[in-house]
Amino acid sequence: MVSNAPRTLVLVPTEVERQLLARNRGFCIEAPCELCGFGPVAAAARTSSLMAQHEPERVVLVGIAGTFDPSALAVGTAAVFARVAMHGIGIGTGAAFVPAGRLGFQQWPGEGEDDAAIGDEIALAAPVPPVAGTLLSACTASATSDDARERTEQWPGAVAEDMEGFGVALACRLAGVPVAVVRGISNEVGDRRVDRWKIPTALKAAWPIVGDLVGRAAWNMTP
Repeated sequence: MVSNAPRTLVLVPTEVERQLLARNRGFCIEAPCELCGFGPVAAAARTSSLMAQHEPERVVLVGIAGTFDPSALAVGTAAVFARVAMHGIGIGTGAAFVPAGRLGFQQWPGEGEDDAAIGDEIALAAPVPPVAGTLLSACTASATSDDARERTEQWPGAVAEDMEGFGVALACRLAGVPVAVVRGISNEVGDRRVDRWKIPTALKAAWPIVGDLVGRAAWNMTP
């Protein structure tokens, strides 16, 4: 770790994830680690509250996610993501779903030159490898392989699915605070057999990436 690293706040969605991450050396020592809650709504609201409390210069979200393509992003590995997109805010369900942006609505319309509009995708900080493509945040997780297929058709470039990334990123963008998202890949999207998920392995793979991010003096935003 470098002593001049900016103040970083580490966010974890659930207590189960936090307890597993706490097994790793250095957890909550170099940076405060707080729960942001489950799902996009709680994550956005809690992130805003925690940023007001801690006044961080940057934020890292870490937890588990599912992979849309295990051959490209394998179960048991971890990655940071170039961008995050929001699935579930718009109209319709399944193959009929249309996201807000395609309806002509922004997630946030912006208020002047210094407050840009925010659409269905947000660029993330991803200065350390391995960098994956788009993380798709969903209001409801995919229940079947058919759900997963429909979502990748609607969101080309999506490589993994979570439920909190976009909410955290939106809160950070509104506050002008850089954010990186690190996800350990615990399962294949659409596989609801939790007994087959590799949650401890995935989070063990994610923590060294978080440590690297926390210790870096500077982050670069992805294009």
